[in-house]
Amino acid sequence: MGKTKSYKTHLDDRLKDPNEAAGYLNAALEDDDPHVFLLALRDVADAMGGMSQLSDKSALNRQSLYRALSKSGNPKLLSVLSILEAMGFEVTIRPAA
Repeated sequence: MGKTKSYKTHLDDRLKDPNEAAGYLNAALEDDDPHVFLLALRDVADAMGGMSQLSDKSALNRQSLYRALSKSGNPKLLSVLSILEAMGFEVTIRPAA
């Protein structure tokens, strides 16, 4: 039997692709629990180099990132926008279907 990949390793590999990461984040936004999006954002951050690298690219320190993207996190909108921009994403608003 061949080697198997852990779920986290497979997820990280997939989330390195910006299109996959965007789809993952959009799917997380559809959940009724807003914390699902924060955890998905943390998964994407991990895949794209981790909190230290994200901290270097954003206006937030590493500890603030860990706190904001935790299950009990409650970041300000400006923090979320800064994180998304540092990851190379933009936010779009559209009318509900």
